[in-house]
Amino acid sequence: MLAIVNAKIFDGTGNVIENGQIIIENGAFVKIGTSLSIPNDYKIIDVGGNIVTPGLIDVHTHLGVHEEGIGKAGQDVNETSSEVTAQIRSLDGINPFEPGFEVARKSGITTVQIMPGSANVIGGEMVVVKTVGTIVDQMVLREPSGMKAATGENPKNVHGGKGKMPTTRMGVAARLREKFIEAEHYQKQYENGQVARNLGLENLCKVLNKEIPLRVHAHRADDIATVLRLKRELDIEITIEHCTEGHLIADFIAEHDVRVSVGPTMSSKSKVELAGKTWNTLIALTNAGVPVSITTDHPVVGIEHLMTSAIMAVKNGLSETDALKAITINAAKHLGVEERVGSIEIGKDADFVVWNGDPFDLRSSVLETYIQGECVSTKGS
Repeated sequence: MLAIVNAKIFDGTGNVIENGQIIIENGAFVKIGTSLSIPNDYKIIDVGGNIVTPGLIDVHTHLGVHEEGIGKAGQDVNETSSEVTAQIRSLDGINPFEPGFEVARKSGITTVQIMPGSANVIGGEMVVVKTVGTIVDQMVLREPSGMKAATGENPKNVHGGKGKMPTTRMGVAARLREKFIEAEHYQKQYENGQVARNLGLENLCKVLNKEIPLRVHAHRADDIATVLRLKRELDIEITIEHCTEGHLIADFIAEHDVRVSVGPTMSSKSKVELAGKTWNTLIALTNAGVPVSITTDHPVVGIEHLMTSAIMAVKNGLSETDALKAITINAAKHLGVEERVGSIEIGKDADFVVWNGDPFDLRSSVLETYIQGECVSTKGS
């Protein structure tokens, strides 16, 4: 049992509590406010007026499946044996001992979504995990949390380079349509006992049944429009991942009731699809009413720079309130885990961060990170 006192609480939803207190029981927030009655047997931590925020969330990473510093042996991110690999799960490729998890905790990041890469038209299932643990099954918050798909240059180059479909953007969209039509037929036949179990098609049926969204890598405005076309045609839930040119068609995106992750905006313009990359994407989408999250796409940009990315967004015109939401409550909603994480609210997991200064000052750093009421990282440790 734990009580945090003398805190300036940014709850993640836009509220600020001065001289706030938080009471934690059994790994969850049970009371939040001022002048609370704290039982005598509770451990009290006085944070000295420092700012406390929810644990940060990165919605789009390859943490643990694309390990840093060990080369090919640690690259379990793309199963490139086929352009469609709906049967695979990122859960099976995650190394929880990868140093990136410790870096995440030290940076105040308590929840991440881990997914396959974007080499394939359909890449496989993804998972949301907490960033502490040694057995990935025990770190899971939501599994599966989505099905990965990709448009644009990556699947064209990887598989078109082998002389097989897709070699064009038309081919990418066609393969997506074909596989979901195949999955629709499979579901009817399987229910009638007419076909044997097919794991890949079974996983695509989860999308058709709206159990999970299709999360689609799309940079260019034309690719984004294709994704929204497929959403309408297939009547499925989708999120747009990266959305680099989203600012060019922000109002059109807003018409489609989708959530968007933007990033890694701190990366270089390494390919033609990124030529229009700008921090204004976040501002334009927010102004259009599109729910936005910020991502590092770790390891494209190191996960330690999630807060740096939010700071850069503020520097370029996004409000601090919206920037914090983009890595807390908006991110939790993007992942479908907002009942557990994303804000400091009664009943949610006690995932929070204590800062030694203003989180939006790049000179500030994380003093302590807590996951479910347990301190999992301390500055200097």
